Amino acid sequence: MTTPPRILVVDDDPEIRKLLARYVESQGFRVLLAASCRELHEQLATHHVDLVVLDVMLPDGSGLDACRDLRAARSNVPIILLTALKEDVDRIIGLEIGADDYLGKPFNPRELIARVRAVLRRRGDAPAEAPIEKVYSFEGYTADPQTRSVTGPNGDVDLTGAEFDLLKTFLERPGRVLSRDQLLDLTRGREGDGFDRSIDVLISRLRRKLGGRGTQLIKTVRNGGYQLAVKVDTEEGPA
Repeated sequence: MTTPPRILVVDDDPEIRKLLARYVESQGFRVLLAASCRELHEQLATHHVDLVVLDVMLPDGSGLDACRDLRAARSNVPIILLTALKEDVDRIIGLEIGADDYLGKPFNPRELIARVRAVLRRRGDAPAEAPIEKVYSFEGYTADPQTRSVTGPNGDVDLTGAEFDLLKTFLERPGRVLSRDQLLDLTRGREGDGFDRSIDVLISRLRRKLGGRGTQLIKTVRNGGYQLAVKVDTEEGPA
């Protein structure tokens, strides 16, 4: 029997922790709780965690700093940030430093579970019959969806989960102009929420990590969206 994913909920409000623990468990997940950055790191050091739900405002530091520290330590644990509803700056910064998704407070727990399932599905942690993945080659780069790794002319390219999902979306549709709304639907599987700046942030990060030709590889099409403007070759990955 497959072990259910373990979700770590980090929030300093005991009522929110209690509510989320009860609801997340009712949806078939295992739950760990933390009320601070210190407890977050303690839980990660002592337990395997499949996803972190992380509040931005914590008593001993910022959830944004905690997210940044985890990515600096090369931790790939998926992170969903909980932000104040109107704090767009926090959302943008969160995506820039490697968060996989965000949700504004107050929120419906059902929406949080939908985000959790979507992130785990993109990471390959949700149960599903996975088709044979193809390995993509373009302009000296190789992207392997099975290992979620990218290698370039100068070695490995360190992408977050959201960045890799975006790159894979382009690689599956080379030459096609994709609007922000299409990219949101294809990469994040969510209904539009009026905040498409997240795609611009991810594009900027992806271009930067692809090096000096990043802007030429992923072109901005005026009044259209974005386009992967290079030839892409594919071959079946290892079984």
